[in-house]
Amino acid sequence: MIGAIMLLWTIVVYMAMRKLYARFYFPLLVPIATSTVVIIITLSLFHLSYEQYMSGGKWLVHLLGPAVVALALPLYQHRHTLKQFLWPLLCSTFFGTIIGMGSGLLLARLFHLPERVVRSIIPKSVTSPVAMDIAKLIDGIPTLAAVYVMVAGIFGAMFGPTIFQRLRLTTALGVGSGLGAASHGIGTAKALEIGKKEAAISSVAMTLSAIFASLLCPLLLLL
Repeated sequence: MIGAIMLLWTIVVYMAMRKLYARFYFPLLVPIATSTVVIIITLSLFHLSYEQYMSGGKWLVHLLGPAVVALALPLYQHRHTLKQFLWPLLCSTFFGTIIGMGSGLLLARLFHLPERVVRSIIPKSVTSPVAMDIAKLIDGIPTLAAVYVMVAGIFGAMFGPTIFQRLRLTTALGVGSGLGAASHGIGTAKALEIGKKEAAISSVAMTLSAIFASLLCPLLLLL
């Protein structure tokens, strides 16, 4: 019973936060961020555990697979554009992956964080399952890596469009590759709000960044 209530509550909260975001369109009101805050407050107020919440929330997790597969549609619709910008997309995603990992590593070293925490931060800009596998491979903490992935994704969705505006970056290639390489699935969902072409490019960038990160993370630590 509690699982069904949590599932329904999550959907209601998200729909409400989407309406709030559509009305005010302020970066801090991105639905995935505000929904998370509201749900955390709800669980705290009613003294509900994460396990109780996930008894219903797990059904949303199961929908992640079909949601990712659905990104194949904009990929197919804009396949000619992707072929046209193949090399710029490969290069931008490659260097974006290096910057994403390198910035996390440098900041973690700067603040003298424990070694296992440092290794968990490095794969923060790739999708959660890949980041957790990478963290395990390099002796990090997979669950902590997943948290950093969520933080990177939410911040990218919140502030990415504003940064693009300030930099006068309006092309589908720039926006899509930036969101996909820096903010993985959450960034791709944000790109879909902007346009189907941006979403197609973002989904490719997300996939490429996961491949590049898997290959480069061990090398980065050696250096």
